[in-house]
Amino acid sequence: MVSRTLSDTVSKLIRADGRPAEWAVSSGYVDYPEAVEAMEARAAAIAAGEAPELIWLLEHPPLYTAGVSSKDDDLLDAGRFPVHRSGRGGQFTYHGPGQRVAYVMLDLNQRGKDVRAFVRGLEQWIIGGLGEFGVNADVRDGRVGVWVERKGPGWSREDKIAAIGVKVRKWVSFHGISLNVEPDLSHFGGIVPCGISEHGVTSLVDLGVPATMDEADEALRTSFRRVFGPVAAGAAPI
Repeated sequence: MVSRTLSDTVSKLIRADGRPAEWAVSSGYVDYPEAVEAMEARAAAIAAGEAPELIWLLEHPPLYTAGVSSKDDDLLDAGRFPVHRSGRGGQFTYHGPGQRVAYVMLDLNQRGKDVRAFVRGLEQWIIGGLGEFGVNADVRDGRVGVWVERKGPGWSREDKIAAIGVKVRKWVSFHGISLNVEPDLSHFGGIVPCGISEHGVTSLVDLGVPATMDEADEALRTSFRRVFGPVAAGAAPI
């Protein structure tokens, strides 16, 4: 695995003015088209200087999304769940109950204007959040997302535990990350997740970590502060 240290990233990503990003959590399931509409509106308001940055945590009902690099052959079961074409980077992914989706609307004008550093920051945010549970995770060259290595007597494999897919417009980010807390992992079987067929997917609970969604949120918030700086309570768009 590829280790990327926090110090390589943080100096660019914390706002010099110390202004906190808002942190908000939606209850219930949020439909994907409504979430995208809300993100688009908030990102435009941030770019115009009319709204603060926002980290928006939610769960979706079961669905697949296709990023701008998706390949039709990677949709293995088109009738299983709704499929939404998305403007984010990346390929096919699954969202559903038990998975924490975090939509990240940050003003990169105030955070270094470096998309590569921003993506590294997202990686470190997830890795740090998993570390709060004692889970060792990292990234792999040539593969998007965050991975864990699993070993047993005579076997080892790497499974994906979190996905990253973002878009940047006028140096404001939207879309974001998804962390598998306790989703139904069989639902990933309708796609080739992120175009990678030779590896599997896992979750905190699948790894033997009985985390609740609230506990995952707190771990993510703790790690976010280390990478991106302070947060303040905000209202969810939906």
